Amino acid sequence: MTGTFEKPRYFDYDPSICAHGRSGKRACTRCLEACPADAITSLGETIEINSYLCQGGGACASVCPSGAIRYVFPSVKDSLQRLRRLLQVYREQGGRSPVVVFHAASDDPLPDEIPGHYLPLAVEELASVGMDIWLSALAYGARQVVLADGGGMPPRVAQAMREQLTIAGEILDAMGYPLTAIRLLHPENLIQEGGEAMPGIAAAAYSGIGGKRQSIYFALDHLFAQAERAKPMASLSAGAPFGTVYVEQKACTLCLSCVGACPGKALQSGDGELPQLRFIEANCLQCGLCTRTCPEDAIWITPRLLFDTENRNRLRTLHEEQPFRCTACGKPFATRSVIEKMRSKLKDHYMFQSERALKRLTLCDACRVVDIVQDQEAMGGDMDGHLQQ
Repeated sequence: MTGTFEKPRYFDYDPSICAHGRSGKRACTRCLEACPADAITSLGETIEINSYLCQGGGACASVCPSGAIRYVFPSVKDSLQRLRRLLQVYREQGGRSPVVVFHAASDDPLPDEIPGHYLPLAVEELASVGMDIWLSALAYGARQVVLADGGGMPPRVAQAMREQLTIAGEILDAMGYPLTAIRLLHPENLIQEGGEAMPGIAAAAYSGIGGKRQSIYFALDHLFAQAERAKPMASLSAGAPFGTVYVEQKACTLCLSCVGACPGKALQSGDGELPQLRFIEANCLQCGLCTRTCPEDAIWITPRLLFDTENRNRLRTLHEEQPFRCTACGKPFATRSVIEKMRSKLKDHYMFQSERALKRLTLCDACRVVDIVQDQEAMGGDMDGHLQQ
C-alpha cells in the first residue's frame, strides 16, 4: 500500500465567474445536479471538485452557463480545431452533406453500415461535448450533428443532455433551421436516414481560443448571418443560460446589491454622478443571483436570446434616478427612493422620534456627525433606559 496514484485531471475551474453563489445566496446548481459521481460539492459561494472521484464525464462543463468549469481532456480549443479540420479536409476531397457523429470511445464501435458521409468523431465521453461544440459543428459546415448514445450515460447525465438539446433546438428553430439538425440517437439507428438537414452554408473560420460563451456566440452570429427566415429573438425554456432582466422601477432603490452579486458582469452601475442600473444582455447567465439578492424583490429574469450582436452587447439603462443631495451642504450621497424608504422604516424607531433626528437622515455622513454633536438631546439621551425597555 505504498506508492503514488496518478489520475487524469479532466477539468479546470475558475471560481471568479462561477454562478453558484454570491452574497450568501445560492443560485446555480447545474453541475452538482448533473455529476453522476457526486464529485462536486458546495462550499457556499463556490464549489469544490474532487479530482479523484471525477470520472471525466464532462456533463458539468456542458451545463455550466458561464464556462467556469472547462473540460480539458481534451480542451474545447483542441476539439474545435479537430472538428474544423475534419470538415475542411472532407470538403476538399469532394465530400458533400457531412454529418458529424460524436460517440464515446468507451462505447461499442459504430455499425459498419453507416452512410459514407457520416463522419465519426470519438470523444472521451459523449457528455463532454455541449452546445458550443454542437453549434460550432453546424457553423463549420456540418449538415447535421448526431450524438450516438450507446446507453452508457447515467440518467442524470442523459437528462442534462436532453435539456441542452431542447435549448439548442429552440435556438435553431427561431433562426429557421430544422430541429433535427442536432439529434441524440442510439448507434443502431444511425443506418436509418432521417431528419431534416441544415441547408448548405458557407463554413465559418473562427477558432475556439475564447471562452464557452464566446464560442457559442461566434457560432450563432455565423448561422444567423446566413439564415433566410430568422426571427430577431428566440424564446427559450426555463433554465436556459441566456436571457434578459426586468426591473420594477417603483420598487428599485438603486442599492446596487444586484450589481455586486452578478457573476457575469451583466448588471453594472453608472459611471457618472447619476445613479444608474445598467445591463448587458450578452453577459447574463440567468443564474438568478440578482433576484435572490435584491432586498426589494424589484428584479426578475426571463430566458431568451437576441440574435442581433449589437443589441445583445448594447449597454442599456434599466433604471436611473436623480441623486439625493444633502439638505445641508448639497453633496449627492444617495437616491431619493433610498432616503424615503429609510424615513418610512425608521419613523417609529425611538432614536428618530424628534423631527430633527428624522431630518438627520437627509444629511450626508459628514453633516450628520456635525448635527449629532450640536444636538444636546442626541448627545445626552438616555440610551440605557431605552435598552432596558
